[in-house]
Parts: sequence; C-alpha cells; structure tokens
Amino acid sequence: MDATSTKRDAKTDPYPVRRALISVHDKSGLVELGRALVSRGIEILSTGGTAKILREANLNPREIAELTGIAEMMDGRVKTLHPAVHAGILGIRDNQVHMQALQDEGFSEIDLVIVNLYPFERIVEQGSDYNTCVENIDIGGPAMIRAAAKNHAFVTVVVDVDDYDDLLRELDEKNGGTGARFRQRLASIAYARTAAYDAAISQRLNAEIGETAPRRILTAGEHLANLRYGENPHQAASVYTKGASHRGIVNASQHQGKELSYNNYCDADAAFDLVSDFAENIGPVCAIIKHANPCGVASGSTLHEAFSRARDCDPVSAFGGVIAMNSTLDATTAAEIIQLFSEVVVVPAVTPEACAILAKKPNIRLLTTDANSSEGRNGRAWRQITGGFLVQDHDFSKVSPASMTVVTRRQPTSSEMDDLLFAWVVAKHAKSNAIVFVRDGATIGLGAGQTSRVDSARIAILKARDGSRGADWLATDMKGSVVASDAFFPFTDGLMVVAEAGASAIIQPGGASRDAEIIEAADNAGLAMVFTHQRHFRH
Repeated sequence: MDATSTKRDAKTDPYPVRRALISVHDKSGLVELGRALVSRGIEILSTGGTAKILREANLNPREIAELTGIAEMMDGRVKTLHPAVHAGILGIRDNQVHMQALQDEGFSEIDLVIVNLYPFERIVEQGSDYNTCVENIDIGGPAMIRAAAKNHAFVTVVVDVDDYDDLLRELDEKNGGTGARFRQRLASIAYARTAAYDAAISQRLNAEIGETAPRRILTAGEHLANLRYGENPHQAASVYTKGASHRGIVNASQHQGKELSYNNYCDADAAFDLVSDFAENIGPVCAIIKHANPCGVASGSTLHEAFSRARDCDPVSAFGGVIAMNSTLDATTAAEIIQLFSEVVVVPAVTPEACAILAKKPNIRLLTTDANSSEGRNGRAWRQITGGFLVQDHDFSKVSPASMTVVTRRQPTSSEMDDLLFAWVVAKHAKSNAIVFVRDGATIGLGAGQTSRVDSARIAILKARDGSRGADWLATDMKGSVVASDAFFPFTDGLMVVAEAGASAIIQPGGASRDAEIIEAADNAGLAMVFTHQRHFRH
C-alpha cells in the first residue's frame, strides 16, 4: 500500500473496537455500559467525574491525564484537547504515515468515542444568567465528537444514551466490531448534535445583544416520531420536538386514541393557539378548528355551554374537527363531545369521569397540556419557500379598549365592546381575508381564506343562516351581532354587506385610503366602529 493512501476497503468491516474513550455529562446507564464494554475486552479511557464513577464500580478506567501526561487545567476547561487524544481518534488506520506517527509518539488508536455534552440548552431554558450560560459551553466534547465522526470509516461515535443498547447489539453481532453503515449513521447523528448545540449557543448570544436578523440563522429539533404520512398519503412526514421544556401540542400528554397525523398536529396547534389567546378571566372558551380555520368559537358560563355554542355555529363543519378548550374537561361536556365525530380534543386537564366517557370513543385523540401558546413557542415563526425560508415574529399581539380608537359618532355599548374584542381574537386566527360575526361571546358566522373580503362576508352570513336552523339562540337576521375584519375594508361594499345582515358594531384595523368614506358609511348606517391600528393577516 502506498504510504499516503487513504483508501477505504469495505473488507475491513466490521472494524474492531479495542479502546473506548468515555466522557459524559449525562451519567445515565454509565456503569452498565462500562461493564458491558469491559466484559467484551474493550479498554476504557475516561476523564474527571466519568472516570470516578467507573473506578468506583471497579472498572479501572485509564485516566486521560495518564495518556496525555498533563493534568486537567483551568477548572477542567483543558483536559482532552491534546494530540494524544485527537491523533488516536483521527488517525486513518490504513494510512501508514498516520500509523507510524502514532507509533513514534507512543500514542494508541481510539476506536470508540462516547461523549455527551454540557447541558447548555437546559441551562438556557432554566433562565440562567449570561455568564452561567457561557460557562456551560462545551469545547472538548464537540471537538472529540467531530473528530470521531469525521473518521467514521474506522471510529464509532456515540452521543446519545439512547444509542447504548444499539452499540452493544452491534458489537455482539459483529464479533466485537462495528459495521460501516452503523458508524456512518452514528456519525450523522453526532454532527446533527453538535450543529444543534451550536445553534442553541448562537441563539443565546443573539438574544443577549438583541440581534433579530443574524447573518446565519439556525434551528434544531429532536426526532419524536414518524407519522403515517403528511398532508396526503403520498407524502412522508415526521414530528420533531425542541425539547420537553417547550410545552405545547408536540409535548402534550396523549391519553387515548390513534397516533396523531400531520393534519391533526396542525389543527390541534391552531386550536390550542386560539384558545390560548383569550384572557383567563373570560371563563370557559371552546374553539373548533377544521383545516386550520376556526368554524366555531364560543365562551360560556360552563364548559358544556361553551362547547355547545361553538358547535352550533357551524355543526356541519364541526364534524371531524379538532376541539380545544381552556378549562378542565368535565363529564357533562365529554358526554356532549362524543355525540359529535371529533378527531382531537385538547384541554389543560381532564377529570377521571370525563376520561371514562371519552374512552367510549377510542378513536378520539385526547391531549392535555397546561401550557399556553406563547410558552410553547420560541418567538419566531418559520416558513419554507422555494430556495430558502422566511422568518418572522409570532403574532402574540393583543389589543385593549385603551389601545383602540372609536371613529364613529356612536360609541359601542359595553356588551358590544366585549363581543368586538372576542371577535378580534377569532379573526386573528382565521385565514385572511377573514370576517367574523359574534354575538353574546360566541361566533355565529365565519368567512375566511377568500380572495375578496366581500366574499368572506357573504360566506359568514351564509354560515350563520345555515347554523341557525339547528340552534334557537342563533337568529337568522343576525341582529345585534358585531363583526371583526382582520384587515381594513378597502371599500364600503364589504361594510354594507355586514351592516345589512344585522351587525351593529365593527372592529377593524383602519388605515385604508378611503377610511373617511368607510367611517361616513358606518355613521349613516348607525354603526359603532373602532380601529385597532393593528392588522392580523394570516396566510
């Protein structure tokens, strides 16, 4: 073989594992792993606290300091950053120059690297101060991981406790070695781990200096599950979590039902997002979502009343929808829910009696999460487009009477104002163009996702008149209702459509070039109208 050859010969696989370097922050399963490796005749090199635990278990690891000839320095900041370590990891086994260099220096090959990192992400999530976060940036660990991953033609790298069993199984199946495909898979996992780690560090540093548009932006997640398919059966899909501390739909507890589908996740998140937007003092609220759009949202003196009113807004669309509520699910409401075919129910908590009732419909997925929407998000929303992606702040903005302006001669009554604020929250969560009719704390008609605001208004009226057939509290003429529009009315036509349907008050952002005409038309119709000075497009 030529002295500088770097040829990889598949026949060398499986490649034997004779020496392992173990340096882990997460000590889960460490002793069991150490015993398993020693029983297979593998020598262990280790550092600091890892070595101490292995030594107490009578596994007699060789200290890294013995290998390097230098004790740990600077409070452990420098211990593995040494040629004796990195040459042993990086040396190409079928390159004679590399192997001769190891021999000349008295170094030995390291065939297995088991390293997990300082818990930087957890330290950040705990709200630790900036200096504490910086002190928990691991340097030696990522260096060893990346070195081992680069030399995966010969070296096996393990960064997750979850892979210990797979490692031992591979060693047994390959008679004390590991196969090329196995090493390559673990190398891919390792590089993704260090990339996620660096992404978290970059995000924390950006947050410290208030950088909102960094030169390079990164995000990371951990695989949670493969889904049956994506939006359609021909699309593969998976779900990832940003960590257990990021509460919300992904990390909700599932009590019953089949695995969530891609569309279930999307609709459950939309429903959860909507109910999270209502103030705690509003009382029980229920939102029913279909294809990411609300088809019924209502408050009530009880959760049962809130659900019934939300369903009756559009019972046809509610069939097969996703339900989210902001209060503990009780038996009375559960008994009503099972009368309607529903895909998912999301609540903060559930009584044992309600659980037993829902169990009669085992296909209903029941999720509990005590988070609110803002707790489950990192403040940024991502959307992939061809060739790249868009990033924006999540729309967590809310309005209050103090932030709005009444622009008509007639002031809204207190009950109208309550309904206007309710309608505004719902409009924020409907696809634009959105028109939402509300009366007495419940939607009675919704139009969304249309290219014309007038069409959205007409659809909302149609939905209200259809819905009124099945509910006494809905009035066909829609008198006494209020309307929210997610963006301004560009012309008077949309305004007149909702006024003629019976609306008495309107909430909209304002800001159109014809605002003066719109206000005059509202005054002539006897409407009260408020401007929020805030738009809620949702594409």
